[in-house]
Amino acid sequence: MVRSPEFISLPEPVTSGEKSLEALLQQRRSVREYREAALDLSTIGQLLWAAQGITDPQGYRTAPSAGALYPLELYVVAGNVDDLSPGVYHYHPDKHRLEQTEAGDLRHILARAALAQPWVKAAAAVVVITAVYDRTTRKYGERGIRYVHMEVGHAAQNLFLQAEALGLAAVVVGAFEDDAVATVLKLPTEVQPLMLLPVARK
Repeated sequence: MVRSPEFISLPEPVTSGEKSLEALLQQRRSVREYREAALDLSTIGQLLWAAQGITDPQGYRTAPSAGALYPLELYVVAGNVDDLSPGVYHYHPDKHRLEQTEAGDLRHILARAALAQPWVKAAAAVVVITAVYDRTTRKYGERGIRYVHMEVGHAAQNLFLQAEALGLAAVVVGAFEDDAVATVLKLPTEVQPLMLLPVARK
């Protein structure tokens, strides 16, 4: 019997804030020590929207994409989020919602896949940026790989600045075993993990 997907609608994103972009750029730092405090669903939604949210009726997003092909797929490994059971969730920008793909708190297993970096396990949630390279390379060839990597940077910086605006701590993790992370998330074979972003309260 095939299990029906479980979708969680996210609160509408906020499009104005109290801090200037310049202040956020000045304050942004990589932080690896976190309080043991829960995030909430609106915060998760705001972070995901900042990274890959749709901002135009034509489907354009918060981060630029070569040819508007959008190869990135975002996942959340949630462990301490109010109103969100521990598990792995796939973000669907088109309807600004999450789809649960795995149940259970997998932060400690993800941390092992990330060479035992303790902040991966300590974070309330970890956003995983993945990509389907073929969406871009089938148009741009091998050069498309570079474009995908550029896009990861755009999305990650958006998320970082949004985290700072929300008073959160975040860090980029690039050291991990690709196959191990893909196994934890049970990613389809065409989806490649490229970056982990632990997020928590300072």
